[in-house]
Amino acid sequence: MDRCAPILETRGLCREFRAGGEAVRVLRDLDLAIPRGSLTMLTGRSGSGKTTLLNLLGALDRPTSGQVRFDGLDIAGLSESRRDRLRRQRMGFVFQSIALVAAMTAYENVDFGLRVAGFDPRRRRDRAQEVLECVGLGKRMRHRTQELSGGEQQRVAIARAIAHRPPVVFADEPTAELDSRTGLQVVGLFRTLVEREGLTLVMTTHDPDMIDLADQVLSLDEGGTP
Repeated sequence: MDRCAPILETRGLCREFRAGGEAVRVLRDLDLAIPRGSLTMLTGRSGSGKTTLLNLLGALDRPTSGQVRFDGLDIAGLSESRRDRLRRQRMGFVFQSIALVAAMTAYENVDFGLRVAGFDPRRRRDRAQEVLECVGLGKRMRHRTQELSGGEQQRVAIARAIAHRPPVVFADEPTAELDSRTGLQVVGLFRTLVEREGLTLVMTTHDPDMIDLADQVLSLDEGGTP
């Protein structure tokens, strides 16, 4: 592995959708590189293709044409089983909706994510506790989801996303449902995790207050052109 090479790249990336019998091009001929161990923010108006691009980079969708390379591997042409394994083992995801299991405690949500990722059973307990302490929830790990604030729930989601030590974490508008103060705290936590854990984080945002914390900002116009 070349540690100087970008961990994510796209070449000639295009994504079209069918609407009313017509092709709507959301991304067109997009070339980009995301450095290893960086915080990259994708910005742009609604409909500019931010979430579409994030889904393509995270192997949640396939391009109409072009390449998406993860650690040098073109992931667009992989089988569904290999893409699924890649997502489970080498990627982490934080969604706007948080998507925690309401009946579980913070600890159980993180432990469940580790089990899905195939993490060593002998080390799951220690790792779940470690990441919850890392995000400031060491004293709240036995609380259920509904007993936590919105900001605390998002921190659990972040802990779950990083627990299996993926090299890349994707976050889609992770602060959209939070007040501005809590949102800045969450992105500040991302900044700390990039520096402390050495992970690469790619997130979408429409909030200009977050931009200063990024290493790289990619702004998309309508049609997905940076």
